[in-house]
Amino acid sequence: MRQRDPRRLLAKRREAKARVHVVKEPETDSNPDGSVTSRNIADIAVPPTELERMWNSEYLERLARTYWRFLTRVSLGLIRVHYGQNAREIVLITKPFVLLRFFAPEYETSSDGGTVTWRINKGFLVAPQGRGKGFLRISVQRVDDPSTEEVELRVVSEVANFYPLLAGWGWWKRIGGVIYRLTQYTIHNIVTNAFFRSLATLDLAESRVGRFRARLPGMSDDEGEPNPPPREVEVRQQTPAA
Repeated sequence: MRQRDPRRLLAKRREAKARVHVVKEPETDSNPDGSVTSRNIADIAVPPTELERMWNSEYLERLARTYWRFLTRVSLGLIRVHYGQNAREIVLITKPFVLLRFFAPEYETSSDGGTVTWRINKGFLVAPQGRGKGFLRISVQRVDDPSTEEVELRVVSEVANFYPLLAGWGWWKRIGGVIYRLTQYTIHNIVTNAFFRSLATLDLAESRVGRFRARLPGMSDDEGEPNPPPREVEVRQQTPAA
């Protein structure tokens, strides 16, 4: 077995600006209708100065983009994300091999957290009865603890009401369910937890759309953007009850 270079490990630790703790056991539910729901969870301790710089809608959008960038990198470029006017397509190498097609993302924000949700449309990985159902959601919840110098963020990646084609239906359902858990489900958990760990550097990618990107004072909406970006769903601000 090839030994890992301790100097590279040390360099990665120095680059890390946050501490990531992945909750080992994902929460999973299998429903009688063939749909599955899974949640992967991580707690990230962030220095207050870093968090205050990032705690806005722009960085929620960048977190979403970072997730797609990570999928492309971890797959060595085999999986790519295509941005459409009202859709996001997860493509194996090129079209027409669309693994998953989502509707445009929906953002919700509040003073202590935010979510980005991609509702599932269809794709090769989606069973016929699951088209137009379910979603992928990434949520961030802020937990302030006065007793520590860091702020803890709970980051959750959730796939809900997803009907995997691999799991099948009818007489194949029992066998297909086992195959799904040993392959697609396992790979999803490994990749999601690796994505969580990658957030230790707080290196969040620039959004391809940039709807919430901060602008310099006096800059017009069209300045620096010769081509208008694809339309995004509006952010819904949540205000605490009086």
